[in-house]
Amino acid sequence: MSEIGDINLTDKQKEQIKEFVIKSETEYLTPQQIVYALDKFIIGQQAAKKAVAIALRNRWRRQHVKSDIREEIMPNNIIMIGPTGVGKTEIARRLAKLAEAPFVKVEATKFTEVGYVGRDVESMVRDLVDRAVAMVRDEKTQEKKAEAEKLAENRILDILIPPVKKNRSYIQQEDEDGEETNKQTREKFRQMLREGKLDEKMIEVDVLVESVPTMQILGPIGLDEMGMNLQDLFGNILPKKNKKRKLKVKDAKKLLEKEEAEKLIDMDAVIKEALERAQHTGIIFIDEIDKIASTGTTRSGPDVSREGVQRDLLPVVEGCTVNTKYGAVNTEHILFIASGAFHTSKPSDLIPELQGRFPIRVELKSLTKDDFVKILTLPENALIKQYKALLESEGIEIEFTNEAIDEIASMAAYVNEEVTNIGARRLHTIMTTLLEDILFNAPDNVESKKITLDAEDVRKKLKDIIKSADLSKFIL
Repeated sequence: MSEIGDINLTDKQKEQIKEFVIKSETEYLTPQQIVYALDKFIIGQQAAKKAVAIALRNRWRRQHVKSDIREEIMPNNIIMIGPTGVGKTEIARRLAKLAEAPFVKVEATKFTEVGYVGRDVESMVRDLVDRAVAMVRDEKTQEKKAEAEKLAENRILDILIPPVKKNRSYIQQEDEDGEETNKQTREKFRQMLREGKLDEKMIEVDVLVESVPTMQILGPIGLDEMGMNLQDLFGNILPKKNKKRKLKVKDAKKLLEKEEAEKLIDMDAVIKEALERAQHTGIIFIDEIDKIASTGTTRSGPDVSREGVQRDLLPVVEGCTVNTKYGAVNTEHILFIASGAFHTSKPSDLIPELQGRFPIRVELKSLTKDDFVKILTLPENALIKQYKALLESEGIEIEFTNEAIDEIASMAAYVNEEVTNIGARRLHTIMTTLLEDILFNAPDNVESKKITLDAEDVRKKLKDIIKSADLSKFIL
């Protein structure tokens, strides 16, 4: 599927990235393998894939530099330029999933210059740290899963079969017999619990609840902007309370497993690792950066605010210390990937200092009819595969002839050209209209369990879209 000529992966290398995830430092993917993995979901745009693959591999290379120069090696931030719907956001999203790195996507239009109502640019770093803490906590929870399951089982068994209380009598033999019987009964119930035979039984459990309701204080200078909330301020002062709840065993087991796992996890170690991961492997994707570019020569009105946001972005992208509720974070080694369509503006409309913070510039091409054919059929999440799966749930098998797929792609390309180019998103419009009646009638369709669509069916169903496209250019 890849279009880069120098990619020639062995079967073993392809198997390594089958699960689309980097499992450890020793198994880190090469740039060619990263591009191969991205090809599974994104059609074309090889220049952008190559740029992000090199950037991701450079993160690993920097971690393995042994001399003091490692701290001097800064990430080469990337700006992706191209029309909407060509894969800019998808590349960044898949890249973060591939690297298992803390990743946040933010809209540049959500930020305002400091002093105005809205979010300040440092909030994206706080969001990244929150994501990193959640990732590390989940990983540690998985590591402690077996131990937490056993502790949760014991708590449920204590409710179902309370342990024998030691009797201060002289009849020691009776106490020992009672203990042995209780032990055998508990083991029988433990087996039944593991087999799911007790799942529907109702029990009363004590669960920990927060003594302070979580409330977020919002506002331009509120605690939200300081990365805090009431629970963080008072959670350690006011203890958690036990509350009795009646639950099914299966629900109680999940709740108690989570509670026990939290007790087993060292949150100080989690936070320390999360901060390191956010600082050295974090990726922040800034979308719609073209919307904060100044569009004219005058510096008044909205342009002033846009330029203010750009100037606020400068220190964060270049490297500064941001205070979060988990501690201070240095942004020097966070990888920033920006993207924008730049329909009404151009990258040179950004202030020169910000342009310099994104030295790698990649232009993504508009999608062609051939690209649409590939998008419909090749990726693992291809639209045709999605609709086949949806209709299979109703017991209906749907097939598209090659000519039908070709016709769908042609119409998507035509409408993009005649109306507004929204890239691959146009295929969703086309496919929804094409399959509207089939999806509506599927539950009540008892006769035809196999449907085949050809080019004529596509033309007949989509002729109204073509007429609308022809007329739309005359409508103001």
